Amino acid sequence: MTDKEFSLRLAKLRTQKGVSARDMSLSMGQNPGYINNIETGKSMPSLSGFFYICDYLDITARDFFDDGNEYPEQLRAVFQDMQKLSPEQLQNIHAIVKGLLR
Repeated sequence: MTDKEFSLRLAKLRTQKGVSARDMSLSMGQNPGYINNIETGKSMPSLSGFFYICDYLDITARDFFDDGNEYPEQLRAVFQDMQKLSPEQLQNIHAIVKGLLR
């Protein structure tokens, strides 16, 4: 993933969360322009900063870099809920999803 792709991915995930770059920066304990500087390519986060970003977005680092996953926060929540289902319930969910994809 290039720096530009990283910046675009961050902007997309932040927008999906419905929060401004300024509010995200402040919520993370950073200066108001922190996220904006990353999204505009003026800077990149440190490794620990990246993990704070992932925590804030409620996603894993893997989710962040999986740009084919359009909605990682929602999929992660669904997966966590599905882990509580019985095998029969999982089969039913799988059948529903397959039906929706037709």
